Amino acid sequence: MLKSGKAQLLLAVSLLALTVPGLARAQDYPHADEPIGTVEQIYDGHLTPDLAVSTFRNIDRLFPVRVIEAGDNPSPLPEAPQDLPSMVSFEIDGKGYDLYDFLALDNVAGLIVLKDGEVVYETYQRGNRPETRWMSMSVAKSITSTLVGAAVQDGHIASLDDMVVDYVPSLKGSAYDGVSIHDILLMASGVQWNETYTDPQSDRRDLLRAQIAQEPGAAMKVMAALPRASEPGSAHTYSTGETQVLGEIVRGAVGKPLAEYLSEKIWKPYGMEADANWWLDSPDGVEIGGSGLSATLRDFARFGQFFLEGGEIDGNRVLPEGWTEEAGRSQKLSDGTEIDYGLMWWPGWTEASIADKAFAAIGIEGQNIYINPTQNVVIATHMAQPKPEGKEPIDPMVFFDAVVAALE
Repeated sequence: MLKSGKAQLLLAVSLLALTVPGLARAQDYPHADEPIGTVEQIYDGHLTPDLAVSTFRNIDRLFPVRVIEAGDNPSPLPEAPQDLPSMVSFEIDGKGYDLYDFLALDNVAGLIVLKDGEVVYETYQRGNRPETRWMSMSVAKSITSTLVGAAVQDGHIASLDDMVVDYVPSLKGSAYDGVSIHDILLMASGVQWNETYTDPQSDRRDLLRAQIAQEPGAAMKVMAALPRASEPGSAHTYSTGETQVLGEIVRGAVGKPLAEYLSEKIWKPYGMEADANWWLDSPDGVEIGGSGLSATLRDFARFGQFFLEGGEIDGNRVLPEGWTEEAGRSQKLSDGTEIDYGLMWWPGWTEASIADKAFAAIGIEGQNIYINPTQNVVIATHMAQPKPEGKEPIDPMVFFDAVVAALE
């Protein structure tokens, strides 16, 4: 007879695992019992190194999540190893660095390099494994924007010139009334926003508090209350709030959760090897469009490879023709001013990456999916940097340039 409440709970979980798909696998997750910090500590940059690592690979314990289901037939990642540790070297301000320096100084927990779709280098550090899921932070923005492309291809969104309020009625009468989907993709809605992660009074932290509250519609209430700062399309202001609006647009357009749509359009057909998770704004609510997607390193690399291949799977077009090229290049505002931002992707900023038309999905504290279409290279990283911004000893783009230059 079970006498303790804990024993009863363990029995209940065991029985539930037999009946709920995916739960048994969750119980086998190798990091499930590790201590974790809080989401406020992540944005404050107040995690010790070990706690940061265990938190970043367990973010699905911070909020309710929806599973992005993988299929039963993962696509192979053939191996063609190259000795990158002995090949990669570069200089910054006259000082020499190598691959070991990058791994140590930028606190890399996982690094994978694909050349021509083959794994030429892969390493896991800080106790991570191939099955480790890791937080994406703003890498999720690039994935959300990709779902907009899929919705256009499927006919759920007629045009990027469609108005936001056509898909998100709760924003009617707000500063988002009169803003197009294209404006949102450029983060050029003209709506006022302060993205400062570490400022408790910033708009970004207001949105985080709404997420913590886990009340349906709370995030859109934050966005609907913001004032207009400029005309739509006329000024670029980096805003995680814009991606929450974008997630609502996708949900309104396709009529299903983002995680389900991502699984249906990319995760299963491209052959991701593991289920992923995505934070929700409330229990069974809408996915957090700008962060909170956790997946394995290899599946982030596969997503990059899918994008490198032009958004096609087995000859079937998932994204509109030319979408991937447009997403990764610098865009122009309504007055013709060029901005160093794509369709929620970052164009490369170093001489070599600009020459190769390389671009990346980038998340704070060191998350990257780098795509180099000229050299046919994809690089994905999981890192645990100590602060949300400004604490990268080595600019990852400089390191990626050195890797590309070293590859044979």
